[in-house]
Amino acid sequence: MSEGVTIYDPDRASQGYTLFCETFSQPPGRGERNGPVRLIDMAGRVVHEWFAGHSLQSYCRLLPDGNLIYPTHDRSEVERCTGGLFEITPQSEVVWEYRCRTDHDFQVLDGGGLLINQITESMCPALGRELKRHPYIVEITRDKELVWEWRGEEHLDELEALLGPDRWAHVMDRATGEFACDWAHNNTLQIIPPNTTYEKSGDDRFTPGNVLVSYRSCDVIAVVERPSGRMVWAWGPGILDGQHKPHMLPSGNVLIFDNGTLRKWSRVIELDPLTGRIEWEYAAEPRESFYSGYISSAERLGNGNTLICDGMNARLFEVTAGGEVVWEFRNPRHDPRASRIIYRCQRYSAEYVEPLLKRIA
Repeated sequence: MSEGVTIYDPDRASQGYTLFCETFSQPPGRGERNGPVRLIDMAGRVVHEWFAGHSLQSYCRLLPDGNLIYPTHDRSEVERCTGGLFEITPQSEVVWEYRCRTDHDFQVLDGGGLLINQITESMCPALGRELKRHPYIVEITRDKELVWEWRGEEHLDELEALLGPDRWAHVMDRATGEFACDWAHNNTLQIIPPNTTYEKSGDDRFTPGNVLVSYRSCDVIAVVERPSGRMVWAWGPGILDGQHKPHMLPSGNVLIFDNGTLRKWSRVIELDPLTGRIEWEYAAEPRESFYSGYISSAERLGNGNTLICDGMNARLFEVTAGGEVVWEFRNPRHDPRASRIIYRCQRYSAEYVEPLLKRIA
């Protein structure tokens, strides 16, 4: 099978640079570093690389000044209290760090603060008799002052009311069965941006500033109201299957990578949250030819195309609204035995990347 960029239609692909790295679940050995985190151009050429002194969640954010923020692999290095978030320069030097039990996702806020998904563990009789792992979200300033915190186990009644008896039964089946410990496994948080759904409907559930989350273990996506912390909208059981990275678009629709973990084929869908109607879907033909049972992501690009991370297979590709592939990259380093899978990818414009290019010139 060909590697690197295998498909590229420059007239229809959204131009820019793509950031990705492989997952490294363990910290590097003494004197070693994990990585690289790579930024590639549309031809697949490596423009820059960063290296990490910790395990890697394989999800990073490029900052406007060219620095990079990365989280350690979820739940890694807890015993030594070395996990968390790290900001590094283009030369991979650590300039800021925050020790925490980071888990899957974070968002850099206007002003430099961060919203971070973490985990805690405690008994929760409402979910069963044994120890449970819970989603825990904090907002901090760059000076590490706590601004806001949210604990998922404190909002079960709200989630149950939103889902109704049948879909709540699905949640409890997972929480007392196959996913008894990690009952939610929140893998996403997004601060809802300005959006047409809110502007036209006035529906406060989708107010910009609220938080969209994703409980993968029980096939639920939901909205958390800020600052109250109430869960105000939820959807998914019976339709989603192990989803990743739901996020609200400027249109107010929600783009979701629906992994299909149990059904054995994946798709990307665009959901109208007011009606529950799926407005757009990408799936392969035959369906089983596109399957990533875990990790993965999708991103709506500025030209209307969708950038998809087929994480299990370390394949990044861009499709048009009609489902035609106009760019494809297959990671030459892909090795599932060595965990060189790709959790997510991100496309940045040339203008956004310019400060980094100036620093490394």
